[in-house]
Amino acid sequence: MSQVAAVAKRILVAMSGGEDSSVTAALLVAEGHEVVGATMKTFCYKETSAPSRTCCGLDGIMDARRVADHLGIPHYVFDVEEEFTRDVVDDFVSEYAQGRTPNPCVRCNSNIKFRDLLHRGRALGCDGIATGHYARIRHEPGEPPALLRGVDREKDQAYFLWGLPPKLLPLLHFPLGSQEKYEVRQRARALCLATADKPESQEICFVPTGDYVSFLETRLPPIHPALQPGKFVTTAGVVVGEHPGYAGFTVGQRRGLGGGFPEPFFVVEIRPKDREVVVGPYEELFSSHMTVQGVNWLVPVPPAIGDQIQVQIRHRTPDVKGRVERVGRELKIQFEEPQKAVSPGQSAAIFEGDRLLGGGRIASARRANVTY
Repeated sequence: MSQVAAVAKRILVAMSGGEDSSVTAALLVAEGHEVVGATMKTFCYKETSAPSRTCCGLDGIMDARRVADHLGIPHYVFDVEEEFTRDVVDDFVSEYAQGRTPNPCVRCNSNIKFRDLLHRGRALGCDGIATGHYARIRHEPGEPPALLRGVDREKDQAYFLWGLPPKLLPLLHFPLGSQEKYEVRQRARALCLATADKPESQEICFVPTGDYVSFLETRLPPIHPALQPGKFVTTAGVVVGEHPGYAGFTVGQRRGLGGGFPEPFFVVEIRPKDREVVVGPYEELFSSHMTVQGVNWLVPVPPAIGDQIQVQIRHRTPDVKGRVERVGRELKIQFEEPQKAVSPGQSAAIFEGDRLLGGGRIASARRANVTY
């Protein structure tokens, strides 16, 4: 059974044209709900070299429509290109320009996807929103809804949902959250859906080639500091080489640093004001603390100073233990054990067990004294 509350009768389903969202729609139809399919047109397809490979490309729209026809449900295409460009693409470019590594999927979920689905769903008379995310919503009498990790830990996507407005939680449905991926694939085959066994999109939808620097070159002026040559320096300030532009680097990166180092070196910091990429040996990758900005809480009572928490600092990595040292406009967390490659711009999702409490963007990290 999916996690659909009995009160929801007409549900708007976000259909990307992939296997997961197709099965989501099929499950809700099978449960007797009145389902409406919707696909978002997020960007101008003329500006990308391989739109059909992305989750929201033209092929995705057509596949979503084929599945909707197969299920006998209406299907709409929502043009959100202007909002997507402003809130996701421009933010992506701005973050790289400032030497940070953004996570546009989190930004899209927080600022575009669910917000727009809510607005348009209400206009279509829907009282619920469903997506193919591998996450769960728990409803208990007298308690606010809780957003939980998906049962399939390899596919779990709760990490990407920390930015959702809490008021949305009562309306959300994640039918795949209680299933394993292989079960979803079997269901797609059994229903003869057009998207059964369709490969999953692995790249950012508006950078389908994965070449972020080339994309940034189309959005930033050639003289922008992020695209200008600069120095590789050590944490001691010693110049050890030159780089073509700090936009091509992120904390933890090893490739592309050139040779001649006495041992393997990694990117440990980016200093955009000086156009410097700081490099160092493996032990200098570790941080003891981090500061998180833009914090959003999904629980009525967030953690307080001194509370122990679990925090996930990148997708598909286990959460780690930490302690809250400061709350307010910024959240300061001390890790129980030093953590590797804490990257400014990435998301920090905060959990209590399987429950997502909230999260924010990593603003900075304090280097730890680690010896290997």
